[in-house]
This record gives sequence, C-alpha cells and structure tokens, in this order.
Amino acid sequence: MTKNHLKQLDASYTPMIGYAEAWDLQKAYVKEIDKEERRETLLLLQHPPTYTVGSQRHPEHLLYSEEQLAEQGIQVFNIDRGGDITYHGPGQLVGYPLLYLDAAGLDLHGYLRQLEQVIIDWLEGYGIEGGRKAEYTGVWVGNAKIAAIGVKFNKCRTRRGFVTSHGFALNLKAGIGEEGFRGIVPCGIQEYDVTSFADLTGIHLSVRQAAEELVPFFCRSFGFENADLT
Repeated sequence: MTKNHLKQLDASYTPMIGYAEAWDLQKAYVKEIDKEERRETLLLLQHPPTYTVGSQRHPEHLLYSEEQLAEQGIQVFNIDRGGDITYHGPGQLVGYPLLYLDAAGLDLHGYLRQLEQVIIDWLEGYGIEGGRKAEYTGVWVGNAKIAAIGVKFNKCRTRRGFVTSHGFALNLKAGIGEEGFRGIVPCGIQEYDVTSFADLTGIHLSVRQAAEELVPFFCRSFGFENADLT
C-alpha cells in the first residue's frame, strides 16, 4: 500500500475518563464509523481504578468483597468484550481501536495478533522482548503479562463487516501488579504474574509519552497514515 493510499486515523489521548463514559463513547463512535460518519479512531486514555468483567463471567475471580471494593475506590463493570476479569487504573495506557474490518478476507484472530504486535514492536525499542503465549491473548515478557487484550466485533448495519471496540491495557507504572491486580485473578490466569514497563526497565514513562510513542507503531501495523495525537 503506497503512502497516497494509506487510510486516515483519528487518535486522541484523554488523561483520565470514567469507564462508563468511555464505554458510551465507544458505542456512539462504533455507530458513526459503521455509517461512515466518522473516521476510524484510536482512543488512548487512563481510567480511575476499575475492574471489568468480560463475557466469560467468572465471579469467583473477583477476590475483593463489596466492602473492600468501596474501601479501595474500585468500580466493577460487567461488559460486552470477550475474556475474563481485568484491572484498569492510573499508570496504565488503555487503547480502544474503533476500526472497520471489511467482511472480505476477514481474520478476527489476525486482528488480535496485530494488536499484540503493536505493543511487542514498541517494547522492542526499549530492549524488552515481548511475546505471546499460545493459549492466552495479550503480550507477555517471560511468564508475566504486561498487556491485556479483550475486544468486541460489532456487526455493521449499513455495510458488510464489523467495527471493533474495546482493546488493550498496557501496564506502565511500577508496582501496578500489587496495586490493582491483587483483588482479582487477572484474566482468570492463576499460574502467571503481572508486570509493568517501569518494573522491567526502571524507566518512569508518562502515560501521555507512551501514547505518543505507540501511535506510529499502531498506524504502521494497521495501514494508516501517521496520525497526530490530539
């Protein structure tokens, strides 16, 4: 694909947004992209402390009681993406790609692998060898997960194909594994740990800076012109 034929992407960063508000925004944008009233979009942001429970629904993987959740100030949402339970919170870069996937040659698993590759390629620039585990979605460094991925494919109403929603959560802040993930069995996986960029490198990167660095990798992987982050 030549540069003149690359697609255009809207990419934005929001320092902090409540989960419910961001979820409503995704739903609205999915409808607009379906009707070709909005360009494909990448929302990059942070959430306040939140647990989201995907379609697998294993309530036993939430370890905190209602009292502990209230004490920690953590909200819980049952949502419409795939996967189990995960944590979102400050010091984590959350990305919601809202992309149109044409029905022709559609590869839903390939989309997940592309998302993983964006993060793997970014980590490589810091000398971190990210990878995959065959039985799990997400990005791993050794036996510790640094990024969780869970998506939804929304069937289009006005054309053939799907618009994606939900996405990835990349751990940046040191100690985030103990801070947010200790109240759950992350993604239902008990045998492996959670890690973060700062825990691995000692570099305390701002979430905004990580978002700016990640956008070119995302554009390259998905065939977009390089987008300015607004």
